[in-house]
Amino acid sequence: MKREHVVEMFARLRDFNPKPTTELDYSSPFELLVAVILSAQATDVGVNKATRRLFPVANTPQAMLDLGEEALKKHIATIGLFNAKAKNVIATCRILVEQHGGEVPRDRAKLEALPGVGRKTANVVLNTAFGEPTIAVDTHIFRVANRTGLAPGVDVRKVEDKLMKVVPPEFRQDAHHWLILHGRYVCKARKPECPQCLIRDLCAWRNKVHAP
Repeated sequence: MKREHVVEMFARLRDFNPKPTTELDYSSPFELLVAVILSAQATDVGVNKATRRLFPVANTPQAMLDLGEEALKKHIATIGLFNAKAKNVIATCRILVEQHGGEVPRDRAKLEALPGVGRKTANVVLNTAFGEPTIAVDTHIFRVANRTGLAPGVDVRKVEDKLMKVVPPEFRQDAHHWLILHGRYVCKARKPECPQCLIRDLCAWRNKVHAP
């Protein structure tokens, strides 16, 4: 995609949604971290339903440790892979308490050292909780980047690296949210809403359906 088309693409996304944010409910970096860990292979709606019950009971690393793994499982039992996620959350909380004074570190390496936290999760926390211009590539962003021709790549890391190069600095802070929301609600995997797409004339996808 040509640079002027990239600028136009993000300008339109910004005009449509000037202040995009995550659809996960949270009120602190720790709550966001837990929510993102829980969101792996789960919907934001499902995670929010569980955390509405969980966070009033335990919304700090120490409180989560005090709650314990078995009780945590009961709170998140409606979420897929809840056994493994509960184990990771408790292990993460222990590290946060013992090594980081109960605070979520604003550092990629330290975040990725936490159980259940990979590069994508670290990017989400750095971007959404701390305002870093990172781009977390999930299945939606991977699809949009490849389908539109914005940043094609064979794996998520290659797409992320390309996005960090092609997305102009002025849009980088919010690019993650614009792209994920576009992929979730417009550029869907099975039935993309091409006629309603506000960037369809910039899109390189050969199978797109134009509006009448």
